[in-house]
Amino acid sequence: MRDVRALLISTYDLGRQPLGLASPAAWLRRSGVAVDCVDTSREPLDDGRIRSASVVAFYLPMHTATRLAAPLIDRVRAVNPDARLCAYGLYASLNAEWLRARGVAAILGPEAEAELVEVVTSELPSPNAQRPTPDAQSPKPRFLQPDRAGLLPLDRYASLRMPDGTRRTIGSTDASRGCKHLCRHCPIVPVYRGRFRAVPIDVVLQDIRAQVAAGAQHISFGDPDFFNGPTHARRLVERLAREWPVLSYDVTIKIEHLLRHAELLPGLRQTGCVFVTSAVESIDDAVLAKLRKGHTRADFVRAVALCREAGLTLAPTFIPFTPWTTLERYVELLDLLDELAMVDHVAPVQLGIRLLVTAESPLLELPEIGDRVGAFDQGSLAWRWRHEDPRVDALQECVMRIVSAGAAQPRAAVFADIDAAAREQAGLPVAIRRRAPRMTVPYVSEPWYCCAEPMEHV
Repeated sequence: MRDVRALLISTYDLGRQPLGLASPAAWLRRSGVAVDCVDTSREPLDDGRIRSASVVAFYLPMHTATRLAAPLIDRVRAVNPDARLCAYGLYASLNAEWLRARGVAAILGPEAEAELVEVVTSELPSPNAQRPTPDAQSPKPRFLQPDRAGLLPLDRYASLRMPDGTRRTIGSTDASRGCKHLCRHCPIVPVYRGRFRAVPIDVVLQDIRAQVAAGAQHISFGDPDFFNGPTHARRLVERLAREWPVLSYDVTIKIEHLLRHAELLPGLRQTGCVFVTSAVESIDDAVLAKLRKGHTRADFVRAVALCREAGLTLAPTFIPFTPWTTLERYVELLDLLDELAMVDHVAPVQLGIRLLVTAESPLLELPEIGDRVGAFDQGSLAWRWRHEDPRVDALQECVMRIVSAGAAQPRAAVFADIDAAAREQAGLPVAIRRRAPRMTVPYVSEPWYCCAEPMEHV
């Protein structure tokens, strides 16, 4: 095999050390390829590393990462025009045409390890060739322990802030890939089409073992839904707790799964889970039906109670600004969060999220979306839309300004400012809210968000 050097680039991965670099690095190194990994969200990329690469591959797991990659792709082409360019990940599949126009020759999906080895170690396909993304007929992928050698230390990434003021170093991994569900707004759906694959428990634990040795005190599971395979999840966390009794972790679970598998919630707490993220999105049942979320407002309220009974913190995420949002319904969301004593549970950015309509989004099936969007915006990689009530769009912009200005403020203080702005816009009187003197729940120092129109690094 000729001498090949692969440069793997991650531009943003939710404040975590990128598993999307570590996993393909293991496959490539096993094949004898020299691999250099760089996370440009945490370190600069110098021209020398670009010049030394024969193949440069961009990891694109989300919308923000893809947009941040655009100037880097142009820079790589200018600095090293002979380098073969590749992109892989969920958003590579969704933006294949855009990537090819920028000179990226190989477009791979989110389970790209084996194909990436083939691309690096053999001739690239022609620029117009497209490699298939996973489908129901694809063989199940093999899994290797990720190789995190050369990645930045875990303490360079987001940390877990505990209510007592202490911090824990976060490691991260995935116990599964894909998702069983078909939520209309989710970018996973056009690629996986309702399928998910469990990662062997031994592989997951090997990755965690390496990260604990590197200083991890908490593990963040990046699965779209940890309870897609509830038995797999239970067995994994039981083994996790036996080997590392003081290690904490967090997971993401759909509201409907929290209700369906409520008997498993005490087990999560007993094995070290400190919070559960759940994409609630809305408290309007009509909007939830349009998004195909599979739960209702009442289900959300019940899930809050179940998590509290189990001693778990529920961290809901939202898409409060949609074409169906009204000012009154937005205020109603704030009222409910206050009523449920959930203000500290919600990262303020979640109150400013605007529905993102990506390429190939199933949202385009809805007439009120398909008929409202204009031309696809190549700059934002999204179908742009405007609310029929300009006051709603103005409020969303105002909320994001408040969030940005209050980055160092307690969540309750930012919530109060958002609440005041929303009530003023809606012509409603200012409410008297309960305000906690300090954070009462654990949270990650770098809040994440998805399914939102571009708001880089809020």
